[in-house]
Amino acid sequence: MVSQSNVMPALGGAVAGAIGLAIVGFSWGGWVTASSAKTASAKMAATAVVDALAPICVKQFQVSPDFLMKQAEFAKLGTGDKTSFVEKGGWATMPGSDKADTKVASACSTLIGNLKV
Repeated sequence: MVSQSNVMPALGGAVAGAIGLAIVGFSWGGWVTASSAKTASAKMAATAVVDALAPICVKQFQVSPDFLMKQAEFAKLGTGDKTSFVEKGGWATMPGSDKADTKVASACSTLIGNLKV
């Protein structure tokens, strides 16, 4: 027969162990909640889309009829104006879309800035 004096220390140990396991798991074990995993995956997906579309934007810029003139204009702009220039030029507007994506335009302007003349 199990006495109450034997059960209470065992339950206390089980509770302390569960709390300790949760602390270790979330702190060092890489455990995450469903909501934080969903947030992280949405950010990674958005980054992947921008990474995929930015080179298309650069290619659209490069094949424009007045590429050399536009590249010279781009080079004269300040950092803050380059993204706007890419958006207004339409290079960050992907086929099937009505407007440019600012994140794609920003990544695109960085890539355009790295182009060799």
